[in-house]
Amino acid sequence: MWQQLNIYIGESDRWDNEPLYIALIELARQHGLAQGTAMRAMAGYSKHITIQTTHFLDLSTNLPVVVSIIDREEAISQFMPLVREMVKNGLITLQPLKIVHYAPISSD
Repeated sequence: MWQQLNIYIGESDRWDNEPLYIALIELARQHGLAQGTAMRAMAGYSKHITIQTTHFLDLSTNLPVVVSIIDREEAISQFMPLVREMVKNGLITLQPLKIVHYAPISSD
């Protein structure tokens, strides 16, 4: 069964001096997971943080970032301990996923 792992963090969150969302995407790729995407939100909030939005003059806003990683259940299960170690503040969700089309790029 395929799963979608969503990791909700802030764009200023760091891991080893690089943005956490980049570190998560790179780690997912290194582990051979099928798909990883980081998306910067236009607006969002969490339990202890007020609403953050994009404004033309406000370039330093710590906007929410969602990292979405997709692969089979076994691969996601093996990857989860690393994610939990890296995400100090945030929300992690996991849901089953029905894949309707998957055509990975061949390395020919």
